[in-house]
Amino acid sequence: MRSALPTLVAIGLLCGSAAPSYAESPAASLTVISPVFGQLVRFSMPANFIAVSQSTKEAFYIREAVLKGETATQWSQMITITGARGQASAANFSPQGLAGVIAGGFKRACPDSFVAKGLGAAKFGDRDAYAAVAGCGKVGADGHSETVLIIAVQGSSDAYTIQWAERAATASSNPDIDEAKWQGRLRELMPIRLCAIVPGEAAPYPSCLQQK
Repeated sequence: MRSALPTLVAIGLLCGSAAPSYAESPAASLTVISPVFGQLVRFSMPANFIAVSQSTKEAFYIREAVLKGETATQWSQMITITGARGQASAANFSPQGLAGVIAGGFKRACPDSFVAKGLGAAKFGDRDAYAAVAGCGKVGADGHSETVLIIAVQGSSDAYTIQWAERAATASSNPDIDEAKWQGRLRELMPIRLCAIVPGEAAPYPSCLQQK
C-alpha cells in the first residue's frame, strides 16, 4: 500500500446506530475499532471502502462496506464484519468450524462450481482464528462468479468473522483460487485484534489502539 496516501481511522459503534467518526492517521487504510457485543473488534480496511449497511437482530450483528461509488446491492467487492453473541462459548465451537459453515453456504448455492481452500489457523493476539477462501464459478440470477476470504475469530464468548468478497464475470469452469492474492488481502486487513471493553473508555479506544 502506498504510504503517501492519506489515512483515516474510523471509530464506530457497530452495535448501535451512531455513525463512525473519522480522524487522520499515517497509513493508507482505515483502522476500524468498534464494540460488537462483548469485545472491541479492530482491523484495517482499505481507504477506498465505505460502510453501506449495518444491523443487529437478536444475537447476530452484521456490517457491510463496499468500494466507494458502489451500493449494498450492486458491488464488485465487499468487506463484511459479523458477530454472534455467545457462539464461541459452545463446547464444540472452533474458528475452523465456523469458516466451514460459511463455506458450506457457498457450496449449497453453487454445488457444480464450488471451490474452497483453507489458509490455515492463526493467532490474533491471544485469540484463535482460522482463514479460508471459498467461491462459486457461477451463482445468482445473473450467473456471476463470487469468491470470499473468510476469517473466523474466537472471542471470549462471542464469535466474529471478517469476510472480503469479490464478484466477477461467470467463470468458464470451477474458478482457481489464487492463494497469493488472498493471502495479500488477509495482510491488508491486519492487524486484527479483539480487545476488552474498558468501562468508561470512549472512541478512539486507546487501550485497543495501543495493542500490537
